[in-house]
Amino acid sequence: MSSSTTASGIDPIPEAAPLSLCAREPHVPADRLVAEMVPPPRFDSVRFATYLPDPNQPSQTEAVGVLEGFAGGLGGAHAVGTPKRRLFGFGKAAKKSPAGPRGVYLDGGYGVGKTHLLASLWHATPAEPSLKAFGTFVELTNLVGALGFQKTVQTLSAHRLLCIDEFELDDPGDTVLVSTLLGRLVDAGVALAATSNTLPGKLGEGRFAAADFLREIQGLSAHFRPLRIDGEDYRHRGLPEAPAPFSDEQVTKTAYATEGASLDDFPHLLDHLARVHPSRYGALTDGVRAVCLTDVQPVPDQSTALRLVVLADRLYDREVPVLASGQPFDQLFSEEMLNGGYRKKYFRAISRLTALARDAKGIVHS
Repeated sequence: MSSSTTASGIDPIPEAAPLSLCAREPHVPADRLVAEMVPPPRFDSVRFATYLPDPNQPSQTEAVGVLEGFAGGLGGAHAVGTPKRRLFGFGKAAKKSPAGPRGVYLDGGYGVGKTHLLASLWHATPAEPSLKAFGTFVELTNLVGALGFQKTVQTLSAHRLLCIDEFELDDPGDTVLVSTLLGRLVDAGVALAATSNTLPGKLGEGRFAAADFLREIQGLSAHFRPLRIDGEDYRHRGLPEAPAPFSDEQVTKTAYATEGASLDDFPHLLDHLARVHPSRYGALTDGVRAVCLTDVQPVPDQSTALRLVVLADRLYDREVPVLASGQPFDQLFSEEMLNGGYRKKYFRAISRLTALARDAKGIVHS
């Protein structure tokens, strides 16, 4: 096909075919899985100095000061075997007792900047990136699934800090698994920081509450100091309405006209995700600058839905726009799913895919 403009004045589709996620089967070595446990790209540049506390919410200013002190206390030798440990001394005399809290739990509602503060803590902790880990609860459970429990403990035990965003308590088995893992890491001297989502049935309340979090993680609760962050959701929004889908032709033309774009049939992509471990979904999107999907339709079952949630998180972390035809993203999940125990995850996926669909409007070729 010629690259010149045709007689009709319409630019032809370039010769280079788009990428296909379905054609990728990444094999990610264990060291990469751990090395990629850093704040996602949209939080690369956040720092405590860029967090803007609400002057009407003094707890926000207090949280910054407490976390800055916590970060500074993690700059010395690894806690295990050291006579003195600066845990929650925050610049004061170090605590000598190993029974003191080795973690902080950021307790607040949606949109008060918990992830901003958690990422800022990671950036501020004076240790090499290889000695700090940052990931969501799902990424942590996926790491255990990929490496095995003992290997995960061994790999993370030398870290100074582990940050867990959106600690999920809607699956009792995963909660027990991660609580056990964190207990082993605390015994190894690793400091912890976490935020959490809401429990099933408490979605509308906007916050989880520290008492519930500490109760759910049971024996691990003594290792966390709750840090309350009050405030209104800075986004002031509910579930956004998804933009109208494009036609198959528009999606396909855009995929061919956009360098680094992928093009896949949505049902086929869902089938492919079942063959790729969720810990590899980040690698699945390596080098992809836009995701183009045709024939988007409601997901058929909960296992498929949960895999799609993980992919949506990885695309959102990497700020990859998503252009789609078929059904709008707010119709991906059934009413039964949205009213069930995993609804928080599904609402998050809808919100994130909707945001990425809006980002994709600027690349559309009609």
